[in-house]
Amino acid sequence: MTAGADPSRLEDAEAAEAADPGGMLRQVASSAAQVREAQRAAAEAGVAALAGDGRPRAVVVAGMGGSGVAGDVLAAVCGAGCAVPVFTVRGHRLPGWVGAADLVIAVSCSGTTEETLEVAAEAARRGCRLMFVGAAESPLADLAARSRGVFVPVRSAGQPRSTLWGLTIPVLLAARALRLADVPDAVLESTAALLEDVAHRCRPSSEPFVNPAKRIALDLAGDVPLVWGSSAVAGAAAYRLCCQLNENAKYPAVFGEVPEAGHNQLMAFDGVFARGGSPSDPDDFFRDRAEDPEHGLHLVLVRDVEEHPEVRRRCEASAAMARDRGVAVTEVRAEGEHPLERIATLIALADYVTVYLAIALGVDPTPVPAIDELKARIT
Repeated sequence: MTAGADPSRLEDAEAAEAADPGGMLRQVASSAAQVREAQRAAAEAGVAALAGDGRPRAVVVAGMGGSGVAGDVLAAVCGAGCAVPVFTVRGHRLPGWVGAADLVIAVSCSGTTEETLEVAAEAARRGCRLMFVGAAESPLADLAARSRGVFVPVRSAGQPRSTLWGLTIPVLLAARALRLADVPDAVLESTAALLEDVAHRCRPSSEPFVNPAKRIALDLAGDVPLVWGSSAVAGAAAYRLCCQLNENAKYPAVFGEVPEAGHNQLMAFDGVFARGGSPSDPDDFFRDRAEDPEHGLHLVLVRDVEEHPEVRRRCEASAAMARDRGVAVTEVRAEGEHPLERIATLIALADYVTVYLAIALGVDPTPVPAIDELKARIT
């Protein structure tokens, strides 16, 4: 579908960049550089010293929005076999069980996020081991100095959501120092190289018929995406895609994971947003087409290289069922071998898709006026 979208805005670099006055495309293209810069910043900040007190009982990442995604990436890269639990806190309260035996990592690109500062301050009062990632000379940096926690300064790429890798790499390196994640320097560099490759394929000058991000963006326009991940890695990327559709394209999306989505969201295929109806109610060629829903469902399957065999079967069956009911299906597949490589390629493509969808819809992807208004209303 291309309802409401103007494909001509994506035909060349000049048209795309003119529709992106805030430079979100340039911000997304900085991902590889962020990986390398954050690696240096983490080393200079002494993240390796976190290992001096041994392995924590649990790791809690506190962050909101794009900063909170750093915790999702950490959990996905550490995997289900991680020696300790990894949690992400998105809110004002630290769980009651968190204490001195645990590591709390507060992540805020601006260093001013109200919820994250509140959780970090509570963690300091409880005597938790602390690490902070965010803007220099900010309230977060001040709290780090007062609590003597490790602080990694991050230079924003422009928007917090486009600074994901600058925020995430220090968190991963902390986990590496604690022997919770196997992320050697070679994998960090290969991940940066893969991000560069995705940026090249999705560059503004690449025409829609060869640019995967532009093609998917135009396919999604006018539809309501159900975005399902097929593993922990793919699930984190699917959630990120939904968030980026919201913030960049100002567009709705529904997040799910397989197999859970097959126990609830699957039923939407038989509802009013499924254009073709169910197989038991075949399409009537002579019906009044004006009664068809203006916006239909679109299943986006975010697929991983490593999937449980039953999950793979469910993904394939779900896609077939969707097509039988007139629901469009798009599959996005991870590249690389290491979990970090795989999640990075999925997120990189998702970021470009959402920016190009915004541009095609005539929406400036950079500002977030509704979020700004909410903050003003509660201040």
